[in-house]
Amino acid sequence: MVSACWGRKASGLPAQIQEFKEAFSCIDQNRDGIICKADLRETYSQLGKVSVPEEELDAMLQEGKGPINFTVFLTLFGEKLNGTDPEEAILSAFRMFDPSGKGVVNKDEFKQLLLTQADKFSPAEVEQMFALTPMDLAGNIDYKSLCYIITHGDEKEE
Repeated sequence: MVSACWGRKASGLPAQIQEFKEAFSCIDQNRDGIICKADLRETYSQLGKVSVPEEELDAMLQEGKGPINFTVFLTLFGEKLNGTDPEEAILSAFRMFDPSGKGVVNKDEFKQLLLTQADKFSPAEVEQMFALTPMDLAGNIDYKSLCYIITHGDEKEE
């Protein structure tokens, strides 16, 4: 169920709204049209995080200032995404795998994550991605350069 809910690409506003609708449906586990604490807990559980503190779940629900239906959900995400620099968002995600702050992530560890977590990549997709990925001499991924390629395109393609 989870792999069908995460990682789809949207193009244009209607497609993006549809993507949010699919995400809302994935989170609304009991299908009552409202995201409640049990829905959040089950969603986290499906993603492998089973011990989410009550306070964290409560804080998420309080952001809606009332029941979180699809309209509220869309508003919350619109507020979170509005003004977000996609390049900075991608860099932040990579920084999670770079605790030393060196600007690189281990290729083998990252490959293992891509093959085994959430919306799994196939081995061919991983190799295709690595073919375009800047690496240092030790074989580590230079994620700052990769992020630039993702957000601005590869200058070699032009």
